[in-house]
Amino acid sequence: MRKMQSALACAAGILIAGAVCAGQSVSPSYNHAELKKMIGEAHTAEQYNTLATYFESQEQNYEQKAVVERHEWHQLSHGFMTMNQRYPRPADASRNRYEYFSSKALQMNSRASYYQRLAANSQQ
Repeated sequence: MRKMQSALACAAGILIAGAVCAGQSVSPSYNHAELKKMIGEAHTAEQYNTLATYFESQEQNYEQKAVVERHEWHQLSHGFMTMNQRYPRPADASRNRYEYFSSKALQMNSRASYYQRLAANSQQ
């Protein structure tokens, strides 16, 4: 019974992830060195807007991952008897991933806001 519940929860998570990814637009991807170079060279409103757009797309990406993990966390925490499970339980791992993705989304939001303010100030 537990294996079936686990398989159903896993399948639900995969379906949600697929549905979320299908509606997602293609965002620019930069490696760490490129991003660091862009941040160091940014001095115009256009460059700041490019960085703000990148961090907004990263925020959306992390928010989508958080939604999937939150759903999986609730499925796992309500679908099993928790008395006989060893730590870390699968629900705990999902909760930790949800909190991590939520935290990263907030970080990306603050960075996007920062570059939006810089873009607005450089246009004036």
